[in-house]
Amino acid sequence: MTLHVIRIFFIFVSIIVGFQIGGIRNYPLQGAGIGLIAMLALIALESRIRQVSVRGLSSLVFGLIFGLIMAKVMGDIITLLPLDAVVVYITRVVLTVFFCYIGSVMALRGRDEFNIIIPYVKFRRQDQREDRILLDTSAIIDGRIVDVYKAKFLESRLIVPRFVLAELQQVADSSDPIKRQRGRRGLEMLQTLQKESGIDVKIHEEDISSKPGDTDTKLVNLAKILEAKVVTTDFNLNRVAGLQGVTVLNVNELANALKPIVFPGENMQVRLIKEGKEYNQAVGYLDDGTMIVVEDAKRLVGQMVKVNVTSVLQTQAGRMIFTKLESK
Repeated sequence: MTLHVIRIFFIFVSIIVGFQIGGIRNYPLQGAGIGLIAMLALIALESRIRQVSVRGLSSLVFGLIFGLIMAKVMGDIITLLPLDAVVVYITRVVLTVFFCYIGSVMALRGRDEFNIIIPYVKFRRQDQREDRILLDTSAIIDGRIVDVYKAKFLESRLIVPRFVLAELQQVADSSDPIKRQRGRRGLEMLQTLQKESGIDVKIHEEDISSKPGDTDTKLVNLAKILEAKVVTTDFNLNRVAGLQGVTVLNVNELANALKPIVFPGENMQVRLIKEGKEYNQAVGYLDDGTMIVVEDAKRLVGQMVKVNVTSVLQTQAGRMIFTKLESK
């Protein structure tokens, strides 16, 4: 049941109610017109309220029940006033329509936020918690999350928000060939996740109100609402989410943690790829991407050499190993 259907339904209800109320005073058509205008005004007011758009019959029923309760409470208060019986009847009907509509719309738009607004009301069993992980655009494009999931290090449901998918499609349609290639790789990785047996991937349809294009803020807000973790390779998103209490799984940090540990004095072999920044240095890389800096080896660029580890430097960008040529 969509929001448009709800609006049309209550427009008809308002017309009928206005017709009946107007009939009491022998002005049924005028009453129907007033009912129509009042409901259109209410819809215009409601449409300006930007909340989370959600679906579900259970949330609609909850909203209707809440509206009926509020209408009953307000109607009982009205009956305590010294008013004409007809006025009391009209007021109760109007309050019922008003609160039922507002309750339905708010419930349809905020089902996922009920556990924040009403902390002790949950739409799931308290002894069962479903672990959910939100995928960021950078993590999808990176692609290593596929191998991590295949290796059984993650068993949670993977959730791709619709706004992340939209950003991924925008990157894939970019005029920049590099961005376009990255976007298409991300879409391929997402297809691989969906086709892989044993991987639970869901597209989350609801959007989160935020500034246009502010995907990081939307992702953090959605993670807080769903009580989910965020997988990313974006350093800035990692910091922002951490400051707001959202658990972040950074693929780069995992990769760095899994790199082999080396100690000063160990020997290894490495192929020198290019010159280093400092005088007479040469640089090579291990299979996992770790940079190896070799002193006094500029003349040996392009060759496989044996080196001795002198020190190891751990930075935010990764690990660097400083070595010198092995003495013969």
